[in-house]
Amino acid sequence: MVDRPTTSRVGRENQRYNPETGARMVAGCICLNDTKDKVVMVQSMAHVGRWVLPKGGIELDEGDDFLVSAVRETWEEAGVEGRVMKKLEVVLDSRGKKAPVVSEITDAKVIPKSEFHFYELLVTSMSQDWPEADQRERRWCTYSDAVHELTRAKRPELIQALDLLSILKSSQVP
Repeated sequence: MVDRPTTSRVGRENQRYNPETGARMVAGCICLNDTKDKVVMVQSMAHVGRWVLPKGGIELDEGDDFLVSAVRETWEEAGVEGRVMKKLEVVLDSRGKKAPVVSEITDAKVIPKSEFHFYELLVTSMSQDWPEADQRERRWCTYSDAVHELTRAKRPELIQALDLLSILKSSQVP
């Protein structure tokens, strides 16, 4: 097992932004159980009572392999380790006032507030002691429970990421 940090990184001074769009670059792992019918969700620290997927900022000193950031963030927020199965398509977050619309002569386009680089991960271990254990709860959710929680949290971009997974949808569960 890799030596894991006991504290979370904080602050945005080392944060990576997309040089073309200015979007904050975020990475995380969407963590599945071995039967691929449940996903790990964590409580949001920014919004009490809301559940999200573990993710966080890609930092400049972590290089160009965003998997490094994804694994670190997943460990810090959820205490989960596992086997990465694949990289998912990039998902853009264009919600709210922080996602400006740029007008050009012929059309307008929304500049994303954030871009998410997620990886599908099969969980092999869940630690009882992880950096944010005192600040967050975690839980297993079915696909429909996860969609419900992400809808409640007003996070359509995270539902989009969830839909890229090899997770069994409720209608597929035996």
